[in-house]
Amino acid sequence: MHLKGRVALVTGASRGIGAAIAKSLGEHGAPVAVNYCNSKGPAEKVVEAIKAKGGQAIAVQADARKRDQVEAMVKKTAEEFGPIDILVLNAGMAVPWKPFMELTTEEFENKVYGEMQVFFHPLKAVLPSMVQRKKGCIIGISSGLSRNPGFGFSAHTTAKSGIDGLMKSLALELGPLGIRVNTVAPGLVMTDATSWQPKDRVEAIAKATPLRRVGQPEDIAGAVMMLVGDEAGFITGNYISASGGGLMI
Repeated sequence: MHLKGRVALVTGASRGIGAAIAKSLGEHGAPVAVNYCNSKGPAEKVVEAIKAKGGQAIAVQADARKRDQVEAMVKKTAEEFGPIDILVLNAGMAVPWKPFMELTTEEFENKVYGEMQVFFHPLKAVLPSMVQRKKGCIIGISSGLSRNPGFGFSAHTTAKSGIDGLMKSLALELGPLGIRVNTVAPGLVMTDATSWQPKDRVEAIAKATPLRRVGQPEDIAGAVMMLVGDEAGFITGNYISASGGGLMI
């Protein structure tokens, strides 16, 4: 319970990686705001799971691309639990998997610009309170593809590379104010969002990974938990690869 009383907001937390992170934060004592855009039922199930283990949680609807909705979400969280201490930026846009020559302008813009929005708006809404209190922890969920591109993922790689740059810039600017900023970059993780991956491709990635398996959402939640506690108080500006050794930096 080393996070007891530290309020957390996890964007895109109704399923997959976000849900696993929210549950882990709740189990370790943090009151958690579980953000969802359209998946109210799954978000409420995450809240129920947290409460079943003695934690505190609420489900909060907001499209993270919309500034007014994000501001309302942050306000509701603060009214329920207090100011946000931990912000996990997990919400992301659907991944168009196709060669660059087949990408449309709309697909590329939706991915790259949308990915920037779902980070930018929560950051702008949460940071004023962190700056005022001179404390806070921000974790951005990126992707190993930002450092090691894969065929057909040019839009995703571009978007996540931008996220990596933003997180490093924030670590530099916010460090003197007592706010830590780090990035967790998953390898292939089996979730609803990756269920479209061909079985033979998943097996090939597992065989090429030193730990000989692909990831589960709980693996990424574990990486996040390493960074949010006081034990990691001198760690900021880092890019943590959670890929089973698939990406070594």
